Amino acid sequence: MSVLATIAQAAEATDLTAAELKGIEAAAGAGMAYGLAAIGPALGIGYLVGQSVQAMARQPESAGTVRTTMFLGIAFTEALALIGFVVFILLKFA
Repeated sequence: MSVLATIAQAAEATDLTAAELKGIEAAAGAGMAYGLAAIGPALGIGYLVGQSVQAMARQPESAGTVRTTMFLGIAFTEALALIGFVVFILLKFA
């Protein structure tokens, strides 16, 4: 059963007003949006760390440079998740 159908059934059972129902739907939509926004950075960070470990295993003498570059890449990728969180907040309180 979808989230919106569950919300609609709960609204019928408890006699929610239109404003309350709109708030619940906005919160559910914002939560799903943030969940989807977090998938991309999670995959990106996982791939980045995996490739960095592989590069360090192949050339241990360049581990310092690879590690520094890896942490920069993680920071930039994590910024995408933070942007998704800001959009979540904007959708929730708009």
